Amino acid sequence: MAGWSQETHRVLAAAGVRQVAYVPDAGHKTLIALCQEDPGMTAVPLTTEEEGVALLAGAWLGGERGVLLMQSSGVGNCINLFSLTQTCRFPLLMLVTMRGQSGEFNPWQVPMGRGSAAHLRQAGVMVEEVDQADQVASATAAAARLCFESAAAVALLIDQRVLGIKTFEQ
Repeated sequence: MAGWSQETHRVLAAAGVRQVAYVPDAGHKTLIALCQEDPGMTAVPLTTEEEGVALLAGAWLGGERGVLLMQSSGVGNCINLFSLTQTCRFPLLMLVTMRGQSGEFNPWQVPMGRGSAAHLRQAGVMVEEVDQADQVASATAAAARLCFESAAAVALLIDQRVLGIKTFEQ
């Protein structure tokens, strides 16, 4: 897991990402730590994911690029605020660690995990998916390019197979 996180951090830095909004998540743990340690990035912990949409709108208005790191369960929290990206036409890059897929132990994660891609698309977000660790960095680079060059909302969904199956101990 650390390998894809390190490569993804390098990709985000190369793409000019300076603001990193996140809700603490085991799937993003290494990436979050790398962003926190990076003097060129400001990592901002959130209490809920929709705060990240607003934070990154403000970052864009202030001339900075950002990324929202969240788990698939947070997609539902953001649905209303995704209208901001459509109306104001600003780029929103999201890296979403998936739950509720094959091997999930927590039944509460299944509905949003299964529906995240469809909900995002219905909200006008372009969705890319990756299911192999060695493809996360290149998929992130492509998503960042699409997002920032076209001022679009783009979500990269990182399959649970990349992260490993979580347990209560994690």
